[in-house]
Amino acid sequence: MNQPTAGPTAELAATHKLPDPSGRMLRSVSVVIPCLNEMEVLFKLFDRLEKEIAHWCENYEVILVDDGSTDETWSIIQNIHARNPRWKGIRLGRNFGHQLALRAGLQASSGDVVAVLDADLQDPPEVAGQMIGQWKEGFDVVVGVRRHRKEGPLKRSLYFSFYRLLSLIAELDLPLDAGDFCVMDRQVVDVIVQMPESRPFIRGLRSWVGFRQSLFPYERAARQAGQTKYSYWKLMKLAADGVLSNSRIPLHFATVFGALVSVIAFLGAVLTLAIRMAPATFKQWGVEYVPGTASVIISLLFIGGVQLFCMGIIGAYVGRIHENVMRRPLWSVRQTLGVERDRLT
Repeated sequence: MNQPTAGPTAELAATHKLPDPSGRMLRSVSVVIPCLNEMEVLFKLFDRLEKEIAHWCENYEVILVDDGSTDETWSIIQNIHARNPRWKGIRLGRNFGHQLALRAGLQASSGDVVAVLDADLQDPPEVAGQMIGQWKEGFDVVVGVRRHRKEGPLKRSLYFSFYRLLSLIAELDLPLDAGDFCVMDRQVVDVIVQMPESRPFIRGLRSWVGFRQSLFPYERAARQAGQTKYSYWKLMKLAADGVLSNSRIPLHFATVFGALVSVIAFLGAVLTLAIRMAPATFKQWGVEYVPGTASVIISLLFIGGVQLFCMGIIGAYVGRIHENVMRRPLWSVRQTLGVERDRLT
């Protein structure tokens, strides 16, 4: 995957060997934005994105996906749709999670190019316009890479560790510090929405699809209003989805770890038998057999803990298989504005 070293489009283009300088024409663009309790920022998003998107393309749509908000988010989406019907809305039946809300928006989109943004304006719309410039130069996926984050030191360190751990164990080439902010060609979106995963990890699927991809470093802004919806627990769930969706190394780890413990236990049993058969010899070496139950209990607890740990890893994979086998709909839709419900089934 090609990786640029600077932000502006011209400088980025100079650092790439462009795969297909086709000079694509942008005929239509879709912008997909998941929302959860974003009433404080939606009007700011509308004003700022409207100013920017006018420079991209005349034929556009913005799809706001209300992921079970409990505030006035949907009322504001209705207000925005009344102002400009090109701003469309999907109201899910409950909170299905950011990734499924994003997946629903991708499925409802129709543009030749689809841009994915967060509602909090931490992903600047102006940068999305520059990323579309990369698409015009021949790339099918342009991924925003965060150069600086505005979160606290603990959260920044967790993000830093997660992306590097995932990159280390993933079976795909996942770019570091890349979130969902991206621009994708219609071909890529069509492949992603065909994948019936109950817990999609969009940035992993985006890499799995392949095609011609480019990285676009940008300065991540601070949240414009409201509070982050990603608690530490939700971040842990997202991290687990990322690992389980893109790597089988935890299963291999469980196998290797179990085998290692078995070898250690076997060697311990052999040593214990040898000490009991030749106590005098081992006593000369300073090793003496001491009867008791403490060592046995500790060994059993250790081996039992290893077994439960490995079973937990296997169970996580089996649970995902179970969810997919049930073949439930990925979401329920309560209302739509400007979006045909048939596109969401």
